[in-house]
Amino acid sequence: MADTETLPMVDVEAPLAEVGPAIHLDHCVIHVSDWERANAFYGDVMGAEVIRRGAGFAYRFGGVQLNVHGPGIEAMPLAKHPVMPGNSDLCFRWSGPVETAAAHLAAHGIPVELGPVERNGAAGPGLSLYFRDPDGSLMEFITYPET
Repeated sequence: MADTETLPMVDVEAPLAEVGPAIHLDHCVIHVSDWERANAFYGDVMGAEVIRRGAGFAYRFGGVQLNVHGPGIEAMPLAKHPVMPGNSDLCFRWSGPVETAAAHLAAHGIPVELGPVERNGAAGPGLSLYFRDPDGSLMEFITYPET
């Protein structure tokens, strides 16, 4: 499993209560064309907990989840322009140096398209690597300097 930074729900809820009321990302939706291929990628490479949901799956990263549209799924309601396989652009925080993220991707045979490059994310300045999921969606691992 990837060394992604995830928090159990109990660890997430306590800090959220301190800043509430607030709005926090709970889940977003991606679309995949092949369940077996996507489950292997998001489970093995991205470190998600793969959760069966009816005819499909969801990918959970601690307190944040990717709901997934794919073969056999009739989702309602949908966005005005529903996301299609390969149309997503997602960034994940990697909890460690960018070199370990690059080594992790290499160990899984995932080519890095760009990086490391300086980027700004939710925690400020960091270093990012860009790569793709099996459908071509753009993935990013961002690392932040240890303070």
